[in-house]
Amino acid sequence: MRTAFIQALIEEARRHPRVFLVVGDLGFSVVEPFAKEFPSRFLNAGVAEQNMTAVAAGLAAEGWHPFTYSIANFPTLRCLEQIRNDVCYHRLPVTVVAVGAGLAYGNMGYSHHGVQDLAVMRALPNLTVLSPADPGETTEAVAHLTSRPGPSYLRLGKAGEKTLHATRGLAAGPLRVRDGSGPVALVATGSILAVALAAAERRGQETGSPTPVFSCPWIKPVTADFFAPLWAYRRLVTLEEHVPEGGLGEMLAGLAPAGVEVRRLALSHEAVSKVGTQEYLRQASGLTVESALREVARE
Repeated sequence: MRTAFIQALIEEARRHPRVFLVVGDLGFSVVEPFAKEFPSRFLNAGVAEQNMTAVAAGLAAEGWHPFTYSIANFPTLRCLEQIRNDVCYHRLPVTVVAVGAGLAYGNMGYSHHGVQDLAVMRALPNLTVLSPADPGETTEAVAHLTSRPGPSYLRLGKAGEKTLHATRGLAAGPLRVRDGSGPVALVATGSILAVALAAAERRGQETGSPTPVFSCPWIKPVTADFFAPLWAYRRLVTLEEHVPEGGLGEMLAGLAPAGVEVRRLALSHEAVSKVGTQEYLRQASGLTVESALREVARE
């Protein structure tokens, strides 16, 4: 997804001359094409994320649309005060980009697990929050944010995520990425959508009854009406690479009308304290095809 992000940002920077990229001394082997084409619109702020965000806020106050870029928690939790006070409070057009959402950097340990970011960023005023699942959603997200500059957060996977679908329209509501029937739908945000799609595929093979799947890249701002397509189902099974508190499942449970049950598959606090590959940590949390199938089949 990070490669798709940089490619999309370059395309948008050609159309929008105020786009600026500020990195925290990382992203190399990815960000060089942007730096080469727009050397006057690229800045390496060093290993100083709080300063990176403050510099971006200053650039935004002078008319630029800076994107800050770093790994997982570093551009979010480490500089939360600067995002809250400098960016959101002043409604400045800074886009905070976190690469390696969820457990993508699982082998680096808890300091690199981006698993509370949605809860924290959703709590900030004036901030648009987007969590794309694949390169296509990422490209659309970048285009949307550059055409409507404002305080925003873009949550990305690390690398290698496959294109999962071709549905577009992330600002209009949840994306129906697989058709199906019945009273249950699978709903995911971020790259864990691949697990939801695999579960739906297996369910269709085993029962002949395909399960619909929705992707939710648009996390904030939202209303109950925004998610209206989901309220047609009796039960929603949500999947997210995030702790249960403050994420997609809790948000939908709070918005759902009476008669719609939300069953949440999220990361356990015990699992995210471990070290291992992304797949190992997903398995430890029960974020698996098998868990999704059990919830879909639950009576």
